Amino acid sequence: MPLTIPEIRKNCSIARLRMIQARKEHWAFGAFNLDDEATLRAVVQASLKKKAPVLVEVSQGEVDDIGLYNIRDMVDNFKREYGVEIYVNLDHSPSVDAAKRGIEAGFEFIHIDISMANHNASEEDIIASTKEVVNYAKLTGASVESEPHYFSGGSNVYNTDIDYEEIKKTFSTPDGAKRFIDRTGIDTFAAAIGNLHGKYPVPKILDLDLLKRIREVITCNISLHGGSDTPGHYFREAVKIGVSKININSDMRYAYRTALEKVLKDNPNETSVAKLVTKEVISAIQAVVESKIDDFNSINKMVT
Repeated sequence: MPLTIPEIRKNCSIARLRMIQARKEHWAFGAFNLDDEATLRAVVQASLKKKAPVLVEVSQGEVDDIGLYNIRDMVDNFKREYGVEIYVNLDHSPSVDAAKRGIEAGFEFIHIDISMANHNASEEDIIASTKEVVNYAKLTGASVESEPHYFSGGSNVYNTDIDYEEIKKTFSTPDGAKRFIDRTGIDTFAAAIGNLHGKYPVPKILDLDLLKRIREVITCNISLHGGSDTPGHYFREAVKIGVSKININSDMRYAYRTALEKVLKDNPNETSVAKLVTKEVISAIQAVVESKIDDFNSINKMVT
């Protein structure tokens, strides 16, 4: 059953306050991608065990597969059943219209990413589209996140090393971040400090000194995308600096696939794949989520 506008506004107001609290108390929301009901269950069970608040997020692919309102209803059903603190983020929304639909569906967090659809989008185009979404989000009070350029990588496993000299060309800068935030009015800035989407043969390296300099000159929330395959010590330091949201996807999908492949091989005569997913796969994803919650310092931070 769809939420009413007053219910959505209440949820968004609480979510905003909690992001501010996370920054002040030096912990971060894990933003975990939702592929299906099994993934959602794994995140909820991890949240319940660790007593940690969480975000679940969907990009356009999951929206196309599941549907905005089905996603909202699934999350709300689990929220009521298990009593967890959970919010929904529309991740890398590729257009203004798609972002507006997420706002209307009652998502508490909206990430507008025009460069996802057009890697060559100019900063002026990105700013104009982001401002339009920020203004529309006043309908519900949803928090809006953005960045001034394309964020590289994808939610896959890559065989190549990370070319940090090339990636450094798209690192955020303190002045650039402040200018973008001032011109758009966003609530959360997606910082690029060495984080990138996907899993790679080598660990990722985050420039925490750059993160500190960005944190010193901006007043809004900071998020880190591409959190998979990142050594945990970077996250533990990032939350001390003031990061409020960290995105995880590829680590969960890798755990899902490897666990599923193993359980299918071990049970060649079982025709109920759903039964095998419940038996083995959910626990594998849950273990990933729990380990991230530990690194994000969000244990026992749940309120309901």
